Amino acid sequence: MREGSAGGRGAENRTGGEPPLHLFPAPVLTGITVACVILFVIGIFGNLMTMLVVSRFRDMRTTTNFYLSSMAFSDLLIFLCMPLDLFRLWQYRPWNFGDLLCKLFQFVSESCTYSTILNITALSVERYVAICFPLRAKVIITKRKVKLVILILWAVSFVSAGPIFVLVGVEHENGTNPLSTNECRATDVFFFLPVFCLTVLYSLIGRKDKNNKQTVKMLGRYLFSKSFEAGSLEIAVISQYCNLVSFVLFYLSAAINPILYNIMSKKYRIAACRLFGLKPLPKKRLSSTKQESSRVWTEPSVTT
Repeated sequence: MREGSAGGRGAENRTGGEPPLHLFPAPVLTGITVACVILFVIGIFGNLMTMLVVSRFRDMRTTTNFYLSSMAFSDLLIFLCMPLDLFRLWQYRPWNFGDLLCKLFQFVSESCTYSTILNITALSVERYVAICFPLRAKVIITKRKVKLVILILWAVSFVSAGPIFVLVGVEHENGTNPLSTNECRATDVFFFLPVFCLTVLYSLIGRKDKNNKQTVKMLGRYLFSKSFEAGSLEIAVISQYCNLVSFVLFYLSAAINPILYNIMSKKYRIAACRLFGLKPLPKKRLSSTKQESSRVWTEPSVTT
């Protein structure tokens, strides 16, 4: 689960009072914001173009491209969540958009991440079957079956991200004004549930193994105390900046796919030109592109 506040509770523990509005210097946040805005423009345009290319042109409606189009849709939804992520990066408190939006945008981001992973896995399996078992692939891999698989993958992604509605929400510190300290973050359930599990499990272990009861008690107390122990300042700072790097890489991965398609596939570039009504390539060059075997956008061994 991504946390836009990147360690807000740690900052509060170190200062001994209310956490700051943001955790990073303004120049760092400005640079990250500029990079994210560029990625936003590239990602929205590129992924939308990928979906239009696959939907508009019949020759691009291959089983492989269905997976790529599904991933483009997932990446598009991820970029629609970016403004809220950037808002939390600049000012993670107070959160004034309500509990529902806090849960919903985290749910969309998480489920889209799962969907992308599952689509990549399914696409890899399809390519393996098509290359290693070409005769079977003609029967196993069809457009109708692939569409059904994609729907199932999305359903699994939504179910997997469902706990977000319990584990994430708007909270504020006791004794403070909610209007100024509300945060969209992992709820206390995410913290106390593991602690509760540890307590129950070690109690059961202690009852089962009476000979080692004292050792189990000591280990349980140690782990329980560690649950509440704040990390060092250096570790907290390093962790926050690692989260910041992963924040940018997360959106970079969602923006880079259409660029790779353009670089790797002439067929995709031709379709993109047709989409925008640009002049098609000369016949000689067009015929040579038909003979090109692109692992990304063609399916030479699969009849669909």
